[in-house]
Amino acid sequence: MRFVADEESKKQYKKFLEENEKCNFQQSLEWAEVKKPNWIPEVILAEDEEKNIIGSLCVWIRKIPIFGNIMYAPRGPVCDVHDLAILKQLTDGAKELAKKYKAIVLRIEPDVESEDQVFRDIVTNLGYNIKDDAKDFMDEIQPRYVFRLDIKGKTEEEVMAGFHQKWRYNIRLAGKKGVTVKEGTREDLKEFHRIMMETGARDGFIIRPLEYFEKMYDNLAPNHMKLLMAYYEGKPISGVIPIFYGNKTWYLYGASSNEHRNLMPNYLLQWEMIKMAIARHDDIYDFRGVSGVVDETHPQYGLYRFKKGFGGKFTEFLGEIYIPYKPLTYKLYKFSEKLFRNLRQIKMNLKNGKKENKKTQKTEQKNKQEKANKQ
Repeated sequence: MRFVADEESKKQYKKFLEENEKCNFQQSLEWAEVKKPNWIPEVILAEDEEKNIIGSLCVWIRKIPIFGNIMYAPRGPVCDVHDLAILKQLTDGAKELAKKYKAIVLRIEPDVESEDQVFRDIVTNLGYNIKDDAKDFMDEIQPRYVFRLDIKGKTEEEVMAGFHQKWRYNIRLAGKKGVTVKEGTREDLKEFHRIMMETGARDGFIIRPLEYFEKMYDNLAPNHMKLLMAYYEGKPISGVIPIFYGNKTWYLYGASSNEHRNLMPNYLLQWEMIKMAIARHDDIYDFRGVSGVVDETHPQYGLYRFKKGFGGKFTEFLGEIYIPYKPLTYKLYKFSEKLFRNLRQIKMNLKNGKKENKKTQKTEQKNKQEKANKQ
């Protein structure tokens, strides 16, 4: 076991990551750069007897006021997740980092499906706890439920044949109505972010600042990130950001204007991203998160239905595995984290409620005015 410590080991790690079937962009050094300076990245490498890399875990370290440092590894480890010896090397490496940074916990959200009992048994024997009860986006950092589309070795025609008939119709409709898709530049991120703010206000979620997306672009584009914008009559009406790494493409961010939604630009944008993934000869196109509450009355059911229509597999991940190095401190931290998330959601709900009231008042005033004009 060793750590990535110089340029040569960085090159070795990048090559290993991109060639491994468990590759995930959130385990990459490029993504770690996006998360700096709030998070400090450390990469643990597991080796065989010939010093070849056989596993890795990119861990982010962050200082939490009052509580101390936490360690977090999104979608790690990258390895044969049924190999006890590899997982033990990586766990031992994390323990060394915990001592170095005086960390209170190691949290991992692995790219492992919920029914994988072999992995569950191994990590339990290594001292991990398993948290597998999350259902909604707010319950964990990474979405526990996603749709994944198997595109390995398939043509565009074969992939599209798996879409719901209405979805195929909507893709063609967007083109017939005059919607066009163009690859955007760094400068176009301003328009994307403006539409993203519109989306967040409509759907009730918090939007990252423009600088975050610019930082993403600077570290990931053009090899690992694109910006695609949909236009109608020369005006941008929707945008998406796909991420490419190894054998996968991820739909990471999407934004849509309140105007011209009937032109179905979002369906066309999804198809353009899927075509990119096919051209790259990827194995998987990942639509990312949906709620695990599959109920038509749920506020996020529309997102679930939209992604489902493209024919992907509804995938339930294991959830979170964690080792508390300072159990009492970690319990206090988790309580405060949950409280903060709840307060943030209440604040967002109140904000959206005020906007909805203003909208209702404007509608009522408009109706009264129209009624008065008729009299």
